[in-house]
Amino acid sequence: MAIRTEEILLNVGPQHPSTHGVFRIIVKLDGEMITEAIPVMGYLHRGTEKLAENLTYTQIIPYTDRMDYVSAMTNNYVLVNAVERLMGLEIPERAEFLRLIVMELQRIASHLVWWGTYLLDIGAMSPFLYAFRDREIIINLFNELCGARLTYNYMRVGGVKWDAPEGWIQKVREFIPYMRDKLNEYHNLVTGNEIFLARIKGVGKYDAETAIAYGLSGANLRCTGVKWDLRKDQPYSIYDRFEFDIPVSTNGDCFDRYNLRMEEVVQSLRILEQAVEQFPEDGEIMGKVPRVLRPAEGEIYSAIESPRGEIGCYIISKGKDKPYRLKFRRPSFVNLQILPKLLVGETMTNLITILGGIDIVVGEVDC
Repeated sequence: MAIRTEEILLNVGPQHPSTHGVFRIIVKLDGEMITEAIPVMGYLHRGTEKLAENLTYTQIIPYTDRMDYVSAMTNNYVLVNAVERLMGLEIPERAEFLRLIVMELQRIASHLVWWGTYLLDIGAMSPFLYAFRDREIIINLFNELCGARLTYNYMRVGGVKWDAPEGWIQKVREFIPYMRDKLNEYHNLVTGNEIFLARIKGVGKYDAETAIAYGLSGANLRCTGVKWDLRKDQPYSIYDRFEFDIPVSTNGDCFDRYNLRMEEVVQSLRILEQAVEQFPEDGEIMGKVPRVLRPAEGEIYSAIESPRGEIGCYIISKGKDKPYRLKFRRPSFVNLQILPKLLVGETMTNLITILGGIDIVVGEVDC
């Protein structure tokens, strides 16, 4: 005779340390097994898209910092790039190099935050400390460049706010071999660890058809064998000048997503190595831009590859100094859609593994 158990409801969050922000999941449990999972978001909602309707285009830039707050540079870029395309502006080469360098440094910093916090989520303390030690080098570089450590407000429509200080490019050049060496240490410490492998290998699997149906992007899509990266497939800025690979795997589990993000750091270092060697010795950092930005009447959708996948900015202009409508496609929000599907039939232990493997930033989920 089968033992009958009573299902219980359990709140995970909204202050749970493994949710990477204020986020809540209501799970229905039958013993240790999850039978239903309902994400509850909105605790960080600040109405960014609505606020933008009453802000000039330059005033919107600091709001993008507060969305994905561990990848603020890429958020800055997707907005200014949309406005520049709408206005048909030309960007000076030195400014484009600075933008690309900070975006790839930001990708590495973002993946370091993910790596450290993911390992912390599933029970390892030391990797978190190592990751933040190495991320601090990037944060210090950003601090020298724009005077901020998290929310940078660095990019402007037409270029960038500040030029690189003397010796800054050399510091970026020195960081590249340092980070390569540390990546090897990361792999020796974690990637082959049998406890770590038992926790994530084969967990949270899905196929390419499912990934596409849910609109996933970034490592959450490429782990299913779909080779799609906007830096290659729809090149923007000056990415088409550099040689780099798009890592892809086929198992579609948490371990594949882990490996892809580690390999993306390798490819970002390749891009940086080429960029610092080709960096223009002089030049302007701002193009010819009117003092008051009034894009012509029309609409534009601009998308780039953020550390979490495709982030897009859709703008409708009525020819005024403020957008008529602004909408962001946030990869954290879109990628999170698959979570309820992945959790059914899993244990509570695997809930943390799967959620952390998706790599969300709740500020971007709620916007």
